[in-house]
Amino acid sequence: MSAPDETAIAPKRTVSAPAQPGHVYLAGAGPGEPDYLTVRTVRLLETADLILPDDLVSSEILDLAHQGAEIIPVGKRCGQPRITQTEIHVLMLEGARAGRSVLRLKSGDPLIFGRAGEEIQALSEAGIPFEIVPGITTGFAVAAALKTPLTDRSSASKLIFATAHHAAGKVQLTPQWAGMFPQDATLVIYMPGRNFRSLADDLIGSGIAPETPCVAVSKASTSAEHVHAATLGSIENDAIGPAPVILLVGKAIQVR
Repeated sequence: MSAPDETAIAPKRTVSAPAQPGHVYLAGAGPGEPDYLTVRTVRLLETADLILPDDLVSSEILDLAHQGAEIIPVGKRCGQPRITQTEIHVLMLEGARAGRSVLRLKSGDPLIFGRAGEEIQALSEAGIPFEIVPGITTGFAVAAALKTPLTDRSSASKLIFATAHHAAGKVQLTPQWAGMFPQDATLVIYMPGRNFRSLADDLIGSGIAPETPCVAVSKASTSAEHVHAATLGSIENDAIGPAPVILLVGKAIQVR
């Protein structure tokens, strides 16, 4: 029997590269559960010199950072920022210019309601090399935990991500779209505020039937997760857990 041809054996994939000096990484930390981190983000946590996490990044995730990493929280909660967006830009740019590897760690996916556009612009204008690392957005994690589809061949062929939170100085409004809301869509609302009854009434006013299923999930994927399943016509503020909350609305939603 002849010996196996070693050249025919595919090489084993190398481990994800460590964070590089002078680079900035805009990475997603997922919804909160460390098991939802990507391999790439874990590798960056293990090797980055400076970590700038949002408030919603859990302590269990930050515990994965190497002992020598400097961690500076840069979160903004409930409209009361401890730090301005401009100051975050300064921390990223100064860290990279000093030859440090910088991990800007955002909850969920960095490109969904995470101010990534402003940070990308600041890095690009400064000529700082950067990488974007996707993460599991909370809407997907919630649907998986509830074992409900977000799309369905018979009831939902569209998926709409929206937020009721706007930039400073702008009025907070119910998510807007042109014309009547499409009946064959699932709506995922991030940062919906606290007046769910008023929000539901506005959605009903846009043409969504009051009997449409909805579910509000507080502190998704954590030990304190709270689920309130209802319809748009029956949802009540007092039944919903504390922030952060995400709201799913649509005929495809099936909470088991």
